Amino acid sequence: MSDRGEIESNEKDQHHTEVGSVQSDEQKDELVQKIEAETHHKVLGLNYYAESQKIPQEEIDELFPKIRRKIDFRLLSLLFITYMLQFLDKLSLNYANAYSFSADLGLDVGQRYSWVASIFNFGYLAGAIPANYIVQRVPLAKFAACSLFVWSVLLVAHVGAKNYGGILILRFLLGLLEAQVSPICMNMVKLFYKRSDQQFREFCFLSANGISTMVGSLLGFGLGHANSGALKPWQLIFLVIGLMNFAWCFIFLYFGPDSPAEAKFLTEREKAIVISVISTNSQGLQDKHYKMNQVKECLIDPAVWILVLIGLGAGIINGGVSNFASSLIKGFGFTGLDATILQLPTGAIEFVVILGFGILSLFVKNTNFIALFFGCALPLAGLIGIKLIPNSEKWALVGCTWLQYIVGLPVISCWTYLVANVAGSTKKTMANGMWFLFYAAGNIIGANIFFAREAPKYQSAMTALIICYCVMIGLDACYFVLVYTRNKKRNQLQGGHTDDVQQQAILDGYKDQTDFENKGFRYNY
Repeated sequence: MSDRGEIESNEKDQHHTEVGSVQSDEQKDELVQKIEAETHHKVLGLNYYAESQKIPQEEIDELFPKIRRKIDFRLLSLLFITYMLQFLDKLSLNYANAYSFSADLGLDVGQRYSWVASIFNFGYLAGAIPANYIVQRVPLAKFAACSLFVWSVLLVAHVGAKNYGGILILRFLLGLLEAQVSPICMNMVKLFYKRSDQQFREFCFLSANGISTMVGSLLGFGLGHANSGALKPWQLIFLVIGLMNFAWCFIFLYFGPDSPAEAKFLTEREKAIVISVISTNSQGLQDKHYKMNQVKECLIDPAVWILVLIGLGAGIINGGVSNFASSLIKGFGFTGLDATILQLPTGAIEFVVILGFGILSLFVKNTNFIALFFGCALPLAGLIGIKLIPNSEKWALVGCTWLQYIVGLPVISCWTYLVANVAGSTKKTMANGMWFLFYAAGNIIGANIFFAREAPKYQSAMTALIICYCVMIGLDACYFVLVYTRNKKRNQLQGGHTDDVQQQAILDGYKDQTDFENKGFRYNY
């Protein structure tokens, strides 16, 4: 992992402010008591932050890169594999549909398959805000392991599905459970990494979608040849993926940390160093108290609504592409087995593009809005190609379909903004919940704009997706202008982002102030 954060002079200056002064035990206790008196409750990690004031700055500068690599090895590995398995769950329906899944369950009538594809997102929709509310209040790793266990059981239960009604219930429950995994991953990144380090880590674990697509494609292709056993290929797909999740839930439970203050793989001194560094996020760690004033602020914040609308557009695109990629490719003149293996390159493209932008963020600051733009522009070109290229050019059409899997770029760009730019535990919980609510609604819409009568090119769906990408590009520009203007106004009012302003912003973060309330807070873009 790169140590860019340690060579940027402005971040060093900020770091000197937050942990540079050595305080006595009396001063440390006074700081803790003062903030906890104002918040009226114990503040997670505040004792470690106060303890860090006794650690020489030179020692922090020397040890933090090593500690961060330690966190990467433990946490980033867990998040990567968890997200890969979760996305594999979502793709399982698409791979199963390449075989006799629809025919066996009576889904090849009217829009039945579309409803089976979209019912998952009704479950996701129902679970979006409750999941974010729960995540704010519970130990993250233990909650994640429990969720993994339950949805692994639900996946295995797909094997026994016999009809349309049964598969609808299973897909709804699976969506309800999987609404929890993304908020868990986002909160873990927020708890363990400073803002300049978050973007690369988030791009890293979301690039697991590409690996998931490749693994699922090979898995679906291999199991598609198993025609002599008691289980059909589509049943084997659900069984194998379910068992993989079942095994992983116990690994996550054993190795997963709930927060830096409770991470067993860190020493007490390492915890203090980590918490001192991530305090520069001006967001504290985690406040379990739900605050209605922060909910109201979230609802009137135009920056939140811009991200939510981008999430809606990304959901529409994802809902269509993730469930109908096999149908599109089969419509271009390929068999079911071909359609499965031809989705293998999409995973490689997604992995390389997303990870590439993550690596770029290590060397160039404020690249998130650029990633969001290119994440829309490239697949937009592919959609135009699908509409205009004749059916006889089937390989060109397949190439245009491959580009649609870059939709992960705008998704992770939104997440980066939500993690870095929304302060206040309840406001962040509400903003995340709203985003996933609209994203799930978009997935429902996307799964139902592909009409069977318009196969193989689904012209109405292609037009709708093109409009979504164009609107998302416009919203990206609006968001950049908005947060850039906010930062500029705050710098003018406060005479710049001085050491005193930054120090107060850290303390206000532990008081769980929002990005509106904390005037020392600065937005990333």
